[in-house]
Amino acid sequence: MAVTPGHTATTSGSNDVRSISGRVGPTLELPANPAALAKRAAPLLGWQGTVLPQLTLFGRRVFVVARLRPEAHAERIATGLRPMTDRATVATWAWPEFSRTAPPPAVHIAGVLAVARHWRTGMAATVPFARYGEAAMVLPSAATLSHDYVDNCLPRARMYGLGVVAADENAKVDLDVTCGDDRINLGSDEVWRWVHEVAYERLLACEAAGSLT
Repeated sequence: MAVTPGHTATTSGSNDVRSISGRVGPTLELPANPAALAKRAAPLLGWQGTVLPQLTLFGRRVFVVARLRPEAHAERIATGLRPMTDRATVATWAWPEFSRTAPPPAVHIAGVLAVARHWRTGMAATVPFARYGEAAMVLPSAATLSHDYVDNCLPRARMYGLGVVAADENAKVDLDVTCGDDRINLGSDEVWRWVHEVAYERLLACEAAGSLT
């Protein structure tokens, strides 16, 4: 029998009353704005570049840390080729007849970062990107002190090569798990190539706005 969380249920044929709590644990909150936490976490992970404004990629909200490739960027300026964010067009760059004339990536992506209140949310956001390079998540420190985190998150984080940064109640960040070097890297494909173009577009927008960090 379904019971509304926080209410009580009485089983048929018995006078025993069983109380069912609607909460399984304390509500975890982020100690600061996700963008601020992402900017503080990137240097701990050894990532050099600009922490771009939060993006939604493949339905996942993440922060991409990227920097320009000077020579490739100069070539794009010389040829007048702006960032191409149309996925269908970028996909054709992998075709044999276009691969030799496709422009090289104009940015280097140092890593992809998710800021989340729970490790499951952070992992769901970052695992797809760990196939291509470094990925990590920022969690409240309280979330990293639970048995659930130790028993379930850490083994998965190590398996996927994810880094974990913990942020305490004062928004001070500390590296809890480094990104693994033994993860399976699929290399570049049309999907990752498109992510580079999106990052390139956002990086130029930040530069134009004078907000590069």
